[in-house]
Amino acid sequence: MAKTRPGVSAPKLKAGKKDLHSYTIRGTNKIFRVGDCVLMRPSDIGNPPYVARVEKIESDNRNNVKVRVRWYYRPEESLGGRRQFHGAKELFLSDHYDVQSAQTVEGKCIVHSFKNYTKLENVGAEDYYCRFEYKAATGAFTPDRVAVYCKCEMPYNPDDLMVQCEGCKDWYHPACVGMTIEEAKMLEHFVCFECSEDDFKQFQNGFHASPVSDAKVGL
Repeated sequence: MAKTRPGVSAPKLKAGKKDLHSYTIRGTNKIFRVGDCVLMRPSDIGNPPYVARVEKIESDNRNNVKVRVRWYYRPEESLGGRRQFHGAKELFLSDHYDVQSAQTVEGKCIVHSFKNYTKLENVGAEDYYCRFEYKAATGAFTPDRVAVYCKCEMPYNPDDLMVQCEGCKDWYHPACVGMTIEEAKMLEHFVCFECSEDDFKQFQNGFHASPVSDAKVGL
């Protein structure tokens, strides 16, 4: 069953139903509970599954199970669309709630905080991340200000390689400082154009795993 669009009222749970603590996904031995994130079957088989957070699980006297969910939106589903800094596994936690049949749940997934996602050594198919909440009706985001990096002053996309200047500690996309990705991977030291290389020869080799903890103030 497809999720309803913003502004369309979702069906309400009827009286006489009982709360369930968990539910076994049809055709599997996987169990989801309230608070878990799940993958739900899209209306178009060619589209990726919807992602939602389970808010409530209820069953009627005929064992028909419904789940109340809070939808995550992909960047391309938002009013602003996908932008350069949006990662492939990025989601927005929306204010859009819905009630769906539990049989539309296809699997479980994990929606990490942005900081925790950048620390993952291996990103699996079930791993996503969220750094914004999204109001579906207005297209507004919370927070509306995030850290920016590089000469291009773009928010960090964890899918893109960046190098850190040993002087100012800012992070740069290789292309923005006239390098290829291959050249950047071979660097032992990097000092940006605004810093004097001679002043930083004493710095040790090595970069942090990601720029998340070294953000400069940005819009």
